Amino acid sequence: MQRALFIAATGMRAQQLNIDVIANNLANVNTTGFKRSRADFQDLLYQTLRQPGAASSTQTEIPTGIQLGLGTRTAAVQRLFLQGDMQETKNQLDLAIDGAGFFQILLPNGEVAYTRAGAFKLDSQGRIVNSDGYPLEPEIVIPTDATSITIGADGVVSVLRPGDRNPQQIGQIQLVNFANPAGLLGLGRGLFQATTASGEPLVGIPGQDGLGSLSQGFLEVSNVSVVEELVNLIAGQRAYEINSRAIQAADEMLQTAVNLRR
Repeated sequence: MQRALFIAATGMRAQQLNIDVIANNLANVNTTGFKRSRADFQDLLYQTLRQPGAASSTQTEIPTGIQLGLGTRTAAVQRLFLQGDMQETKNQLDLAIDGAGFFQILLPNGEVAYTRAGAFKLDSQGRIVNSDGYPLEPEIVIPTDATSITIGADGVVSVLRPGDRNPQQIGQIQLVNFANPAGLLGLGRGLFQATTASGEPLVGIPGQDGLGSLSQGFLEVSNVSVVEELVNLIAGQRAYEINSRAIQAADEMLQTAVNLRR
């Protein structure tokens, strides 16, 4: 009975974390470029009371044995980099990646971070930056007298200046991909950092080497499905309730055992 108390407690802890993950997904349902996460669980060690395959006589063996599981634990919280829907904004600095890849963002400490959020702006120096003012890498500077900005599907940035009939190419946006994007370290603010699990960044031109193409005037919205998350929320809540009922049942059994002398 005491074993049941601790086993059910592991189930409650696991479902609490599951609810936390779902709540974070729902909180970011409108976050540009957000990728939903999923909690993965695995069973704990087993206490073997009777070994499967042990000899029950000189000519026979035990077919199944007796093993008691000791509960569950969280194995991983995996980020799912599935393509989100495209939302048209008509803003010439909004970019969406149609396919695989990440934008490169230069952090203040000199390191490079990666993002799917393409809501870019211009800073006081004319550089293309993200919402926190961190510049795109490689740096692209828009002339102050540019009347229009064109960004091709291959990442070529061109501007039209007064007196010019033809756009002038001023830069090339590069994308990065990873062997295992799920191994990236989330930094918050839509940024990720490479780890040994993600592999080394593979830099390339949009539309080439398996990288997605760019869509100007669009943003990739969150890939969170509200309906799916609500279903998972109900399932997690019920699983938490079931484990609490198991603790209650074990407690009542212990109480019955304590009251045997009365």
